[in-house]
Amino acid sequence: MDPKGTMRTLITLTLMLTLVNYVETMVIPALPKIEDQFSTTATTVAWVTSAYLIVGAIASPLFGKLGDRYGKKKVYLLSIGFYSLAVLLAGFSTNIYFLIFARAIQGLGYATFPLAIAIITDLFPKERVAWAQGILSATLAAGPALGLLVGSYIVQDLGWPYAFHTAFILSIILVIVSAKYIVEIPQKTKEKIDYLGATFLMLTVVPLLVYLSNGPNVGWTSTSQFLLIVISIIAFPIFLWVEGRTNEPLMRLDLFRIRNIMVANIAGLISGAGMFLMFTGLVYYLQLPKPYGLGLSIIESGLLMAPVALVMMIVGPIVGRLINNIGPKPLLMIGSIISIVGYLLLDTFRYSIYEVVVDVMITAVGLVNIMIPLVNMVAVSLPEEQRGIGIGMNTLIRTIGSSIGPVISTVFMDTYTTWIIYDFNNQIVPVAQVPSYSAFHYMYTAAVGIMFLNLIVALFTRNYVIKAGQHA
Repeated sequence: MDPKGTMRTLITLTLMLTLVNYVETMVIPALPKIEDQFSTTATTVAWVTSAYLIVGAIASPLFGKLGDRYGKKKVYLLSIGFYSLAVLLAGFSTNIYFLIFARAIQGLGYATFPLAIAIITDLFPKERVAWAQGILSATLAAGPALGLLVGSYIVQDLGWPYAFHTAFILSIILVIVSAKYIVEIPQKTKEKIDYLGATFLMLTVVPLLVYLSNGPNVGWTSTSQFLLIVISIIAFPIFLWVEGRTNEPLMRLDLFRIRNIMVANIAGLISGAGMFLMFTGLVYYLQLPKPYGLGLSIIESGLLMAPVALVMMIVGPIVGRLINNIGPKPLLMIGSIISIVGYLLLDTFRYSIYEVVVDVMITAVGLVNIMIPLVNMVAVSLPEEQRGIGIGMNTLIRTIGSSIGPVISTVFMDTYTTWIIYDFNNQIVPVAQVPSYSAFHYMYTAAVGIMFLNLIVALFTRNYVIKAGQHA
């Protein structure tokens, strides 16, 4: 393999993933302005982010399978092509429903991460795969940091459509660069696509994610919510039954018997919940007025997260190199322990910007030591012909965990509340109800418990050390 071509591929994939993560975070500061402009409700505008997540979750394994079947570069270009078109459409949205539709199509770009991981796993020598995966994983921090910083200023000074306009220009440039420089990965299997299995996978995952997304806004026990969770519960065993009896299944279920595949998926679900539980609660806490929170603006919150992103970008490639020397098991254990320490610090010392930055930086180091080994374990444990779909399924499972985290946070914030009180002419007047100290205390206590569970799961990892000269 041409080393220059391999590095060009890595650089191009890194830039594209950074852009995708940038766009998905820059949407967050725009949500209040979108709500005002289209005169809609907070529940409806929440679908601007939910539509992307739900379509992206199901696109990851499907596009991964398509990549195994038809070639990963082709499917990658298809994914970012749809994504770029949808970014263009989003910037010209005339109503909230068209914007939600465009964001749903953008969800196809969510598949770029598992496809990118599969591409570099095929290209790089096995001893350098983890290092390259660390660089790609760092985009999960770099993109959101840029999104909160740059996106906030664009939305504030130019308006939210320009956030999409500028992103479209960048995405088209990167589509052209990707077509030219990404090395072609030939098909790894000639199996037909299991469309029946894919259908029941969608019927399992989509209602579940809609249920989790809608719950905090419309309640958990309404008729519509009940129907969603019933559909998901019924569809899941049918999906398993179909996959077990199909000659060419979407993914061979026996692969989940591989110890490290099982550990990576369970730990991905658990750590995803713990990570987004923290971030959801932190976003609220930073912007709550003092003394209930730190009273920061959206832009100030974004600036606060910049050093956290920098830490993750530095630590990611280092963790990638360590995997080759000591294996994933010690890193998963260390990552779980560091994350527990970080959550304990957030529970105890969070009363100044400095304290929060230090706490979250420590937590971020722990999370990086979890995320990168998990991705590496899936990539190196799977046979080549199942690599795309396997990484896609892992992405799907981590996405479900990421959707559970905010639900846990919301439950605590809705259960434990207090009143913002003002003194008007010696008369105490309650103004608004906000999450109390207990809400954040129980939130971080739950996060500690979740990461302790992750530590236990990590103990079942089958450790391995990759020596120079081995190939993926």
